[in-house]
Amino acid sequence: MAEITPEITDSHCHLDFPDFDAERPQVIERALAAGVTRMVTICTKLRLEPQVRAISEEFAPVFYAAGTHPMSAQEEPMTSVEELLTLSAHPKFVGLGETGLDYHYTADSADVQKTSLKLHIEAAQHSGLPLIIHSRDADEDMEHILSEGLAKAPFGCVMHCFSSGPRLAEAALEMGFYLSMSGITAFPRSKDLRAIFAKAPIDRILVETDSPYLAPPPHRGKRNEPAFSAHTARVGAEVFGLSYADFAAQTQINFDRLFAKAAGWSAS
Repeated sequence: MAEITPEITDSHCHLDFPDFDAERPQVIERALAAGVTRMVTICTKLRLEPQVRAISEEFAPVFYAAGTHPMSAQEEPMTSVEELLTLSAHPKFVGLGETGLDYHYTADSADVQKTSLKLHIEAAQHSGLPLIIHSRDADEDMEHILSEGLAKAPFGCVMHCFSSGPRLAEAALEMGFYLSMSGITAFPRSKDLRAIFAKAPIDRILVETDSPYLAPPPHRGKRNEPAFSAHTARVGAEVFGLSYADFAAQTQINFDRLFAKAAGWSAS
């Protein structure tokens, strides 16, 4: 009797990027073969939302989210809560972002990034859809803005591709948010990051690729793709001392709880 491949969800990928143009259907087929039965493809510039939406409409396992990436906040037109809510009405639009703060390369646009992030938070509060956060070298400001927003009204949130310090992890978890494991978690030198995840509640963990970036071993240095989230999930299972099947099942429950619109979607 053939072994059943556990199902997981790649909660964050970029299938609209040109890296996938030549073989997008094959990439999705390989994901399904690896047990990755759902993918959330992320729009990082709102003017590209029609292309990202079209991918979700073409492929049944693909959902999408849209927002303004913090590294693009200076160059892109400032969004509005109304614009985000209008986009969110699409049946396969399941999250807001990615948005956030990135002071690694774009600290000079910090004020614009903060304004953009606060608008996305407000849209998440009004829509009930989860916020998808990118945070790099901005832990203190990120904690403050998320906490300030939560004091006004509730919203769900995932710290995508989490690789920040333990303080931001603890703060996000205290606020009821989720941490997402990317290929970085599987890098041999990421012991400290794995230790942060090991202290988190298992019911607050998601997995992702952030493909085409950050391929986990044994594909490190190559183009990443949704199928490879299975490699990260196997490392996640080790971090939590679970079988792969049990870890996969728990992350599915977690995803369904946070991304309830995706969980409830039906092609009919």
